[in-house]
Amino acid sequence: MGVVSNEIRKPPEPPYGWDKVVSRIEIVPGLTEALDSLDEFSHIIVLYWMDRLKPEPQPLKVHPRRDPSFPLVGLFATRAPKRPNPIGKATVRLLKRERNVLTVSGLDALDGTPVIDIKPYLPGYDSAANARTPSWVTPHPEG
Repeated sequence: MGVVSNEIRKPPEPPYGWDKVVSRIEIVPGLTEALDSLDEFSHIIVLYWMDRLKPEPQPLKVHPRRDPSFPLVGLFATRAPKRPNPIGKATVRLLKRERNVLTVSGLDALDGTPVIDIKPYLPGYDSAANARTPSWVTPHPEG
């Protein structure tokens, strides 16, 4: 339904700095009307297909952030990009909309990445009250 345009051609090394990346998401013209009123939201959720990942068998247990100081945990307990289905999800700041183009910041997707869906970020639905995380989860350096 759309494609990402930015200056990031290959995955960066940590620290990632995605929060400073400004991207444009060009939606196919036939879906322009579906964007109406989206610019009333400060943030949106972008689902995208991580098409550059090589299709290869992935371990079912990994160290979070590829850091061996973290315990070995199940793949689905992490945000590791290499997954059975390479679907990416990011909550981003919507900076502006011009017809079928959205300008956002904080999208951790490479230039040319296909976008498969966009949803408004709704704090009441997208933020869980009293959520818990394991003790090995630490804040990401980007916040």
